[in-house]
Amino acid sequence: MRWPPVKFKCMTALPHSGATYRGRFAPSPTGALHFGSLVAAFGSWLLARRAGGQWLLRVEDIDPPREVAGAAKLQLQTLAAFGLVADEPPMWQSARGDAYAAALSRLLASGHAYECHCSRSDLAADGGIHRRCVAGRHRASPAIRFRVAGYSTAEFDDAIQGRIRQDVAAGGGDFVLRRADGLWAYQLAVVVDDAAQGITDVVRGADLLESTPRQILLQRALGLPTPRYAHLPLVVDAEGHKLSKSLTALPVDPADPLPALRAAWKVLGQPADVIAQSSSVDKLLAAAAAAFDPALVPRDPQSAPLSARGLG
Repeated sequence: MRWPPVKFKCMTALPHSGATYRGRFAPSPTGALHFGSLVAAFGSWLLARRAGGQWLLRVEDIDPPREVAGAAKLQLQTLAAFGLVADEPPMWQSARGDAYAAALSRLLASGHAYECHCSRSDLAADGGIHRRCVAGRHRASPAIRFRVAGYSTAEFDDAIQGRIRQDVAAGGGDFVLRRADGLWAYQLAVVVDDAAQGITDVVRGADLLESTPRQILLQRALGLPTPRYAHLPLVVDAEGHKLSKSLTALPVDPADPLPALRAAWKVLGQPADVIAQSSSVDKLLAAAAAAFDPALVPRDPQSAPLSARGLG
């Protein structure tokens, strides 16, 4: 899907909100934790600790066809081996269906959501962007979409990437809240759960920057607070592609966490000498939390290749 260009301005100061700060890391259990996910987890943990706030975990296990058996447990164990332990028990999205259904009912009742019988082939002529339903179509199990019209423009100050403004109607159109197969869509689940967990600051990879305007529109429609956002630079492979599980990304080694933590520290733009002499995970994390400077985080949404970081 092609999106309108977004404008990046100077870096916005990150908040110092003390105990009111609540950040989170929300992995999907589609495989072992890889280095790109570690960077996102470490960055969100550092920002929470810098603000004197709390850091939470949420397992986004609402897409069973893509999930790998045992991956969620392995991811949590790996994070613990890296010293990244949540301040509260993890939230599991698979147990949150009633909350999503309640939110969806509110959106349907208010006219912000509607049944859609269109297939992907129906949307092909518009590049996959849903602008209107195809007349006469009927599916036994329709998708439910958010009605963007009238609420299409969202803008926010990203703490790393700057001022972002996007017309969702032009760039993405009406988006899915519940899929035709009955599974919950990411956009609805993440908005409902961020509110339920009291998340004040969402820190995640820049690959999700395009999702944020849609989530802001949903927050408005549901009367939910909008968190502050910070999107970290992505780690890419040698060919410049996003490092992800689908590209056989290198998993991190929980038996030897220090090299990966040092590499992640570099990706976040921090000086290597600060943690170079740390001989244990606890010492490294203590030094990192004390020295972390968000102003040094690269503003380019794409970081250096993994091979340049000493892990590839």
